[in-house]
Amino acid sequence: MQILTPHVYWAQRHGEIYLRVDLSDAKNLEISLQENNTLQFRAQGHGAKGDNEYKFSLEFLEPVRPEIKHKSTQRQVDIKIKKQEDRWWNRLTLQGKKPLFLAPDFDRWLDESDAEMELQAKEEKINKISVESRVRKDPYLGLKKGYLFMYNLVQFLGFSWIFVNMTVRLFILGQDSFYDTFHTTADMMYFCQMMAVLEVINPLLGLVKSGFLPAMLQVAGRNVILFVVFGSLEDMQNKPVVFFVFYLWSTIEIFRYPFYMLACISTEWKLLTWLRYSLWIPLYPLGVVAEGLFINFRHLYKQRRRRYRSRKQKVQ
Repeated sequence: MQILTPHVYWAQRHGEIYLRVDLSDAKNLEISLQENNTLQFRAQGHGAKGDNEYKFSLEFLEPVRPEIKHKSTQRQVDIKIKKQEDRWWNRLTLQGKKPLFLAPDFDRWLDESDAEMELQAKEEKINKISVESRVRKDPYLGLKKGYLFMYNLVQFLGFSWIFVNMTVRLFILGQDSFYDTFHTTADMMYFCQMMAVLEVINPLLGLVKSGFLPAMLQVAGRNVILFVVFGSLEDMQNKPVVFFVFYLWSTIEIFRYPFYMLACISTEWKLLTWLRYSLWIPLYPLGVVAEGLFINFRHLYKQRRRRYRSRKQKVQ
């Protein structure tokens, strides 16, 4: 009786051998590994010669482990065998001539360099998991992120209100809106800048990685202008420079705070990231210039008032 052999396709990794037996609806499977390192296969199924009994044997090039895993589906039988040593084989069988029924499984095949990259990727993943397991997780991490998210959300809403209010008034009233900006938006600006003091405290508590000194300089500079300069000189509160300073501040912050909000939940919006860093380049220097001009204008204004008073006293 003629021995029928199915088509067998093989592939390998550093530590495993994969065999795909082209036999559909396989039944009565008998798969075993003999003492001479030979795989014996026998099954009833539908192959190249119709519905018959098919069998084959393969003596492997190097020793393999006795545990054999197989899975039978309607289309094929998949067999996985582990190598005794994790290394690349030049061929599958001990005999130099390849059996006629055996062919490479190109759908699953990896060359040696690809296999090495796959092995390296697995090792890196294992090492990463090992390192992460050794790192002590912060039990308050969720609470910290929640606090930072809510802080940035409140600041975003506050500066958005200022920006929208000033923009709407500018379109409706035109240049007339320049002269009462302080009286219409000062309360909200006071609130936002008092909240901004937390940006100096957060680095000290280790809640954020940003530096303490840059945050302190920015917050202190703005608060001096807002509370000391704007707040102490009522005559200055009606000047157009207030509009430009407030508008620059709010424009910067309506992009900065959403960026930090998304960072708290490990999310990035590329458009927002681009706007946050692109607009920062022209707007931040403009804000500094506006603040400097305002302080200089305040100084000149005070000198003018002193001269006016001295002249008035001389006349009297």
